[in-house]
Amino acid sequence: MQGPVALWIDHRQAVMAFLAGEAHEVKRIESDMEKHVRYSSHEGGAEDARDRRFAGHLARYYDEVVAAVRDAEAILILGPGEAKHELEKRLRDHGAGDRIVAVETADKMTDHQVAAEGRRRFAK
Repeated sequence: MQGPVALWIDHRQAVMAFLAGEAHEVKRIESDMEKHVRYSSHEGGAEDARDRRFAGHLARYYDEVVAAVRDAEAILILGPGEAKHELEKRLRDHGAGDRIVAVETADKMTDHQVAAEGRRRFAK
């Protein structure tokens, strides 16, 4: 089991700060998805196909994030939108829900800010 992790996530990227005393290691996972996914509308059932593609893409992205933090002793989830709640559900579905200490709204943060927020929260 590794130490605590502070995690900032949106639909484009996840920034994880793995904390160990005063040190931390940052890992970043990109979803490789545009801010607003655009596909040509000449596909049959374009909107449904787009929704399915978006959901499938997010599922793979979340699985990669879950794999990265699965051994954390405690997880702080931060982020601006729905991604933080979607990841929370994914972690609970994978049996890691008991290690989630909080899920909070946070605007864009630098790697250092994510680590600092994690240190502040886990120091309590």
